[in-house]
Amino acid sequence: MSVVDTPSSPIITLSDLDYRWGADLPSTLTFDQLTVAAQERLFIKGPSGCGKSTLLGLLTGIISPQRGKVEILGHDLAAMKQSERDRFRADHIGYIFQQFNLLPYLSVIDNVLLPCHFSATRKQKVAGDLQQQAKHLLERLHLPSSLLHSPVTDLSIGQQQRVAAARALIGHPELLIADEPTSALDHDNRAAFIELLMEEAQQANTTLVFVSHDPTLEPFFDRSIDLTCLNKALETNQ
Repeated sequence: MSVVDTPSSPIITLSDLDYRWGADLPSTLTFDQLTVAAQERLFIKGPSGCGKSTLLGLLTGIISPQRGKVEILGHDLAAMKQSERDRFRADHIGYIFQQFNLLPYLSVIDNVLLPCHFSATRKQKVAGDLQQQAKHLLERLHLPSSLLHSPVTDLSIGQQQRVAAARALIGHPELLIADEPTSALDHDNRAAFIELLMEEAQQANTTLVFVSHDPTLEPFFDRSIDLTCLNKALETNQ
């Protein structure tokens, strides 16, 4: 699937959006517009219940709004079939989950290579040997080479986090979404990880959308959005 990605066009445009979990339920997320520029580093904050998970579900095409557009790289995900959204996500979006979602029966390097097995588009973007690219990413993210073939269950939380980041970054996805990936780390390790993540995203020309409830992380980013101010559904439901 071809994409539209020019310096003058936003990578994300959400407009006239409304989402609710059921026809008889109140809106969970409602807002007029949100745009994110290509290669921007965006921080989205807000407490539990403000719509962060719903927003990420819309951005990745896991769910679709009842009203409005969700345009990623010039494609309206809301107008796609579920199978088309799944393919688009595999080809163009890297995701770092809060709980990492690494496969315990695979080694470190096999976990990192997973996106390239599911997406020929991301595999084709890797110059040279896939395993060498995975090793390079892990090295850049400061994971010891002695752990490459270890089960991920043998790793510390911080090491698992680096594996999850490398998996999300391999194949140079245009969009990287990070969902509270630093919540299990102390302050110093959070800062170090974000700096590494920023460096790797910049190397890959990847746009970063980082979601967290921790406002102390804001200074690392180009722009910050408080979802409690953007989400009109919160006012309606009060």
